[in-house]
Amino acid sequence: MIGGKPAAPSSAAGATHQSEIAPGVPIVRSRLPADSVTGDRKVLVYPSSNAVDFNVQELQDIHLMGPPPLMARDLMSPYVWLEPDGRFGIMVRAVTQPGVPMTDTGIIWAGWSDDGVHFAMLDQPSIVPGAAGEKDAGGVEDPTVVRIEDGSYVVYYTGVEADMAHGEMFYATGPSVDKLRKAGVALASSKSLGNTKEATVDREKDGRWSLFYEYAADEASRVGLAIGPKVDGPWDEQPTPFMPREDGWDNWHLSTGPMLLDDPEMPVMFYNGATHDARWRIGWVAFDRELTRVVDRCIEPLITPPPVPDRTASDIAFAASVTSRDGEVWLYYSLEDRRLSRARLKRS
Repeated sequence: MIGGKPAAPSSAAGATHQSEIAPGVPIVRSRLPADSVTGDRKVLVYPSSNAVDFNVQELQDIHLMGPPPLMARDLMSPYVWLEPDGRFGIMVRAVTQPGVPMTDTGIIWAGWSDDGVHFAMLDQPSIVPGAAGEKDAGGVEDPTVVRIEDGSYVVYYTGVEADMAHGEMFYATGPSVDKLRKAGVALASSKSLGNTKEATVDREKDGRWSLFYEYAADEASRVGLAIGPKVDGPWDEQPTPFMPREDGWDNWHLSTGPMLLDDPEMPVMFYNGATHDARWRIGWVAFDRELTRVVDRCIEPLITPPPVPDRTASDIAFAASVTSRDGEVWLYYSLEDRRLSRARLKRS
């Protein structure tokens, strides 16, 4: 909340003009109609520049231990981070299971772990839906945790209206994850940028904050980027970071994912992409240091959900967070919108 008003972008998003990934690797744009918000066009799959690659070395299920109201729900959006004392923190979206009356689109619960696999959850949720009439009365989703230098926390989350269909990005602050207070809207939706959510946040070398986010346009999800002086903006909209690929596995929807910052010269986002029928997979895209150019992008998905016998069933793998310590990289994600997993990655 900036000066009592929602922190909407202060400038309209512009189309990206990047023409090649690397010398000799051009970006070929689709002939399909341009994006109605930015004017960008989808691209075609291009060869890798071989700047970076990732391989999955190991998969592990994530286990939560908590109070009955939490354990009775399905689990999504596992945001995991490392504390200075070596512990793993987690915030997760807990949703009502199929067949149970839907009271909300989610509540946000926190917990701690010593091994990054088994988490002891708090007795009470950290962020709950607002009261009747409030803009997040329908549910709270998609937590993203930022630990500030003084040890306090900022948590971005999606607040959903009572209709359980429209939402925008909010944030909460507090000295600990069990003492958070809602602080207002972090990035407002608008007629052109609908349902802003799924924050990916980083502090830049010059002290500014970068905010990747998902928004709705043209009956699809897209990824935007904004830069601001503080964790709550005000936000200056940047050119489109990357677009769907017309002939790829990510040809319709895109959603933000976590950033791996081991190499500050080449930050990598593990993003989420899908077809028109919402079969979500996890891929990666690498940027230059200033986040102004794509320098490489996967051709095939990095993580695909296990096969399902019923094609109408949920077919979703969705990245939420990444940790890196002593060269060991773990990517945390949800499967089928109900269970949690992580993958150990090798960078090459």
